[in-house]
This record gives sequence, C-alpha cells and structure tokens, in this order.
Amino acid sequence: MLTSVDTDLLRVLADPLRMRIITLLARETLCTTHLVEETGARQTNLSNHLKVLREAGVVETEPCGRFTYYRLRPEVIASVAGSFTELAAVARATADNAVKRACP
Repeated sequence: MLTSVDTDLLRVLADPLRMRIITLLARETLCTTHLVEETGARQTNLSNHLKVLREAGVVETEPCGRFTYYRLRPEVIASVAGSFTELAAVARATADNAVKRACP
C-alpha cells in the first residue's frame, strides 16, 4: 500500500530559512544564538521558525540554563524521504506498463 506524503509537513519544510535551520541541526545541536550567527536571521524571526518546526515535530528542545538547544528529529525527515522513495519505486515499477486512462 502506498503511503501518502504529509503535505502539512512539506509546507513546513519548504521554507528556505527552515531548510537552512534543518541542515544546520542535522550536523549538531545548536541554541538560538548559534542559529542567529549561522543564518543571519533576526532572533525573533528565527524563534518563529523554530516554533513552527517544533510544533510540526521536526525539532525538539533541550533547556540548558538560560539557553534552549534544538535538535533535529531524523526519523521525521526519514519518514518524508521514505514516502518519496516509495512514490519513486511505484513510478519505476509501472513506467514500462503505464496505463493511460482514456479521455472522455
């Protein structure tokens, strides 16, 4: 059975700054201060994007004193990648025997 792609999650991931944040967090756990330095985004803007990522379950937080560290949840990214891998496999398998639906 073909799984569906989570379109809400795709909308979350489609933003360029959020993709930059995800890319950075794939390499290491970072606090907001580090993310501001790395992205050049304003702290308030960055915090809003982190909130969206957190609410979507893409990142999780770890309080550390007065700082909050963010960590990527790789299983969420793997799930999205798996959905697209599955779609590609179905397309490959049916490419030679693709049925064209007749137009009315």
